[in-house]
Amino acid sequence: MSLPHAILTALLEKPSSGLELTRRFDRSIGYFWSATHQQIYRELGKLEKAGLIRELPSDTPARGKRKAYEVLPTGRAELERWVGESEDPRPLRDPLPLRLRAAGVVGIGDLVEELRRHRALHSAQLEEYQEIEKRDAARERGTDRDRVQRLVLRAGIDMETFWVAWLGEAIGELEGLGGSPDGTERRD
Repeated sequence: MSLPHAILTALLEKPSSGLELTRRFDRSIGYFWSATHQQIYRELGKLEKAGLIRELPSDTPARGKRKAYEVLPTGRAELERWVGESEDPRPLRDPLPLRLRAAGVVGIGDLVEELRRHRALHSAQLEEYQEIEKRDAARERGTDRDRVQRLVLRAGIDMETFWVAWLGEAIGELEGLGGSPDGTERRD
């Protein structure tokens, strides 16, 4: 996914200013695609220049006013084109499995504590997603948009469930190990 498409999606959901987009990224889209305030503003300028979005007309003077944007038909067409595009899955680029593999060569050191920390972070994220799921179930509207957003949320829940379980397994496997990578006991 690219940032321009994330912004087009967010603006089609609700025309917004750059600041509002940043807040929305922090509250929802940011769970699976993050962007800084500067990146969002830079991309808004590019999208406007490309004719995919426009600043909403306003009766108030522009000085000191937040610019709000909406998606133009060309922007919607671009998003529709992108949604229908074929794209291969991308490999996971999380440094933790790489660090674990490196520990197989240099020894695990304090890696188990780091795995515990990661498990706690993933557990907290899982709880947050589950709370969102409960909240959303209470206001269930059953629209196509609701159903698609629920699928995205379920993906997050499933991914966090995987991490919590896998990290628990890794911690259990590595606890008590302190030997060198070749299996001999380490002597300090």
